[in-house]
Amino acid sequence: MNPEKQYIDLYEQCREMINGHSVAPLNALREKAYEDFKRMGFPTQRVERYKYTDVAAAFAPDYGLNLQHIEIPVNPYEVFRCDVPNLSTSLYFVVNDRFYNKHLPKAALPEGVRVMSLAEAAAENPRLIEKYYGRLAQTDKDGLNALNTMFCQDGLFIYVPENTVVERPIQIINILRADVDLMANRRMLIVVEKGAEAKLLFCDHAIDDRNFLATQVNEVYIGENAHLELYELEETHVKSHRFANTYVEQQRSSTSTIDSITLHNGVTRNRTDITLNGEYAETQVFGCVIADKQQHADNNTLIDHRVPNCQSTELYKYVLDGEAVGAFAGRVWVREGAQNTTSQETNANLVATNTARMYTQPMLEIYADDVKCSHGSTIGQLNEHALFYMRQRGIPEEEARMLLKFAFVGEVLDSIRMEPLRDRLHYLVEKRFRGELSKCEGCKLCK
Repeated sequence: MNPEKQYIDLYEQCREMINGHSVAPLNALREKAYEDFKRMGFPTQRVERYKYTDVAAAFAPDYGLNLQHIEIPVNPYEVFRCDVPNLSTSLYFVVNDRFYNKHLPKAALPEGVRVMSLAEAAAENPRLIEKYYGRLAQTDKDGLNALNTMFCQDGLFIYVPENTVVERPIQIINILRADVDLMANRRMLIVVEKGAEAKLLFCDHAIDDRNFLATQVNEVYIGENAHLELYELEETHVKSHRFANTYVEQQRSSTSTIDSITLHNGVTRNRTDITLNGEYAETQVFGCVIADKQQHADNNTLIDHRVPNCQSTELYKYVLDGEAVGAFAGRVWVREGAQNTTSQETNANLVATNTARMYTQPMLEIYADDVKCSHGSTIGQLNEHALFYMRQRGIPEEEARMLLKFAFVGEVLDSIRMEPLRDRLHYLVEKRFRGELSKCEGCKLCK
């Protein structure tokens, strides 16, 4: 049986149940997504943007889905601590693919700011959700978008109204938790209106020793003169599979900073599409992957310069050990008429063993003649001269190797503007290079 058939059959059998545990704006797109998935299926490695990851193989096993919305018996606020020292955040949880609303943080958000269940938001203000939901993540362009839209029953909604500044970072912890092998279909809709500012931190954790498969679709709208910092940290385990598609649309004079850090994983495939729709928009995209054993990390990006006078900067760094596989494909598209575009794309990779593999494909596609664009990629091993120099000064070999790896990824970590988060990641990355999967203090679930 091909892997698509089990999901098609499941949807046909459970269509009423899926709709019954969701709301009208989400249900409205479900049938079209189903038809699109039946037509396209999973993207194969013959599709250019999926050439480095076997999607069908990851979806072939039989995973359980919580379509009846059975409550998970856990209060993450009591038993899960993922604190960043000296960083005060408004903390929320998504357990598998549902927003946890039994207990909420006591700190009040600015007036009009909403962090809530997507289903609750759709019931409360259906017109607002209908305006944005599913517009960027088109189901007829990507089979994973279609699958997620078929089965998504809830999700997370973050809304920052016009000219509102959210000083305190909003932290979302995505927890995968189950007694059986589980598939979760997460959906996140983020709207930052004109002149607003926000900082978001997403942390992914897998609690139980089970096989997990998570699809995640993020739709992010950044209005005119708005500013958004979005940080994602994955620290799951080797039995976790993560397929995340993030779509960002920016308007005039807006800015975004997007950082994606993969510290520990099984199979990860991240797609990030950023559309610069208004003049003088700027985006900075950073990524860091640390992988060993048989871990697999694939980042695929598209920065679409549609109008003149926009700027983009992109930097991804990988450190691969053991038999890990890394992939990066980044495309910068400067459309006709997008004059005075400035873009720099860099991918640098450190392959520490002969058995690790790295695939890299930086791309520039330019249809305007007055631009400043560059791209480049490097793959190398540890500098033996630097290693020899450090050992001559009494530094043990393993320590010297760790220090060189740490220095290599330092540029990405230093791009993080929140100092407490930057310091915390320096600590976690050092622990990772020492072969320790750091656990957050006070966490009773993931020890």
